[in-house]
Amino acid sequence: MQTEPHVDWCAKWALYSPDQMALKEFESGKTLTYSQWNHHSNELASLLQTQYKINKGDRIAILSENCLENLILFAAACKLGFILVPLNYRLSSSEIEYLLNDSSPSLLYVESKFRELLNEDWRQKSIPLESVTNPAKNQLTPNVRVDTIISHSDPVFILYTSGTTGYPKGALYTYGMMFWNSLNTSLRLNITSQSRTINVMPPFHTGGWNVFTTPFLHHGAYTCLLKKFDAKTVLELLKTEKVTLFMGVPTMLKMMTEQDEFNEIILPDLENIIVGGEPLPIPVIEKWAEKNVMIRQGYGMTEVGPNLTSLHDRDALRKKGSIGFPNFYVDWRIVSQDTSENQSGNTGELQFKGPIVTPGYWNQARATRNAFTEDGWFRSGDIIHQDEEGYFFVVDRIKNMFISGGENVYPAEVERVILQYPEITEVIVTGIPDAKWGEVGKAFLVLRNKDSFNEKHFYEFCRKKMAAYKVPKSICLVDSIPKNDTGKVDRKMVKSWI
Repeated sequence: MQTEPHVDWCAKWALYSPDQMALKEFESGKTLTYSQWNHHSNELASLLQTQYKINKGDRIAILSENCLENLILFAAACKLGFILVPLNYRLSSSEIEYLLNDSSPSLLYVESKFRELLNEDWRQKSIPLESVTNPAKNQLTPNVRVDTIISHSDPVFILYTSGTTGYPKGALYTYGMMFWNSLNTSLRLNITSQSRTINVMPPFHTGGWNVFTTPFLHHGAYTCLLKKFDAKTVLELLKTEKVTLFMGVPTMLKMMTEQDEFNEIILPDLENIIVGGEPLPIPVIEKWAEKNVMIRQGYGMTEVGPNLTSLHDRDALRKKGSIGFPNFYVDWRIVSQDTSENQSGNTGELQFKGPIVTPGYWNQARATRNAFTEDGWFRSGDIIHQDEEGYFFVVDRIKNMFISGGENVYPAEVERVILQYPEITEVIVTGIPDAKWGEVGKAFLVLRNKDSFNEKHFYEFCRKKMAAYKVPKSICLVDSIPKNDTGKVDRKMVKSWI
């Protein structure tokens, strides 16, 4: 019995275009046609059924960089209905352990270089990711038996996003979200089976999966995977891989313009670069425009889309700072602080509804309820201004999040860790401008005893407990943290100190 509605895109393209190149792993040079991709995923699905008794709704976690094995696991998920849980390899061991305990995966596939990040228990239970492309032949059935109906309301991913409460939340990402996101993306960017991209976004982000990778695979297009970003390498690959569309964060694009090779390189195939995460400085847009490469800025969320708005490249300078306007199949509204819906030209919180929206957070009923309004709209937490022409501008982030090198950093999560340091009684973290990363964290600390404080030991503690991009780049010792009349931390006052 086939899944209904059909979600096994891999099998469809293996039928339509079996010899079309689907995927390439840059570092190893390994490639997969659509036929080969489907063959490997069928083998894996068979193994998961027969040996591990994996059923619909079971979780399988992945701890790895970009690689072909991730996409084979993804295709197997689309056949069997299990849920993929990509884990952030930049996190500390304790942070990864929290995610594993929260998602309770039936299996954990780990790239060998990251096994040391696991505690002894999970290390013993983990499976080498490399085995995905070399399953035990004697344990396979001839063909995968697909007898599970997968609907568009079923989740394909649990994508963890840092939480304002100090703990990550696992956003459920469904097949329906993936389908409508693919439609929205292709309609705005003209994706076809001839499109080509390179993916440098990490696989623990929705951007690594759903900005281009799943839309490209849905359309039978080609994706080259890179394990990490290197400005010189990516710049050269834009040319040699004949890339038609590329997605990056502003820090990446700026670093690429600073390469000696940038002035001479010609990129005739590159139609657009898509930028998200934070605003791109106009001088960087202009440098790429000199190469006849147009940049489109946009807006997205882990819980919605993620491809929600797009600013056409023709408006990059005229509407500088704008995130454009909503994509084709995006139901949205702007609601002011007094909860009355606004029309064009007003300002308020951007909210979403429909099949592009997550059904909620894994094991987080309260967080799910709080994420939605009483009438079912998802709260973005972002204040948006819509001008008289319909273009959107982000005014402020309600949730105090800041973005460092394309990574979302939530102060509450960082503060929770810092408060574990014995000598600190109070802390507040805020983002400050940084020439390289866009923003970095600055921590204001209240100490028990300033004379005994060791700054070096403090930073060692932080680096051990959390990912490097979350560690504040500077600190300031203060006597007290300002509070408002209700006793809550006055973050606006702290901002005025910077």
